[in-house]
Amino acid sequence: MRCPFCGHNEDKVVDSRESREGDAIRRRRECLACGRRFTSYERLEELPILIVKKDGRREAFDPAKLMRGLTAACQKRPVPLARLEEVAGDIQARLMELPDREIPSRQLGELVMDALKGLDSVAYVRFASVYREFKDLPDFVRALEGLMGSAGAQPAPPPPPAPRTPKTAPPAAPAPPPLVKRQPAPPKTTEGPSFATPLFEGVEPEDPGVPRRRKSR
Repeated sequence: MRCPFCGHNEDKVVDSRESREGDAIRRRRECLACGRRFTSYERLEELPILIVKKDGRREAFDPAKLMRGLTAACQKRPVPLARLEEVAGDIQARLMELPDREIPSRQLGELVMDALKGLDSVAYVRFASVYREFKDLPDFVRALEGLMGSAGAQPAPPPPPAPRTPKTAPPAAPAPPPLVKRQPAPPKTTEGPSFATPLFEGVEPEDPGVPRRRKSR
């Protein structure tokens, strides 16, 4: 580095330390020609990232605006602030790795949606409803179907087979009762005194064969 006092191009570094903000390195140099010392700062060269809007307007990428969008999407969700800062840093690093310095807003939105999909499903649907400007219910349903499809829900396992029961012979039918041969009833007859039936116990019936005579007066 050229000496600001004598214009000599050779020097040596006698001290190096970082700045308080951490965005530069302070180097203390000594000229080899005149022996005087001077200070130089080494900073990282940053090219601005421009976000191209849908209407063609261009504006500089704002990390604070990205952080506000992530915070609004994850409002009242169990997502710690440190995790949101990590996601915002990852998105900014991916933008820095792109060869083009002008990035469409659609591409930035897709990066944010991919990060929220793995972070919180409700935050993903919130951001998608604003970013994609859902007009009606079918658009919202398609977003939910895409989220459920990416989750890769596994099908429920089939129910276990029922235990096999040993085969047993059916119970035997009860044997029918034996047939009893009925004896024919004896023929009824009124002949003879043996077949007369007494009307009262101890009183013999009268003989029908002997006619009764009336007593004459």
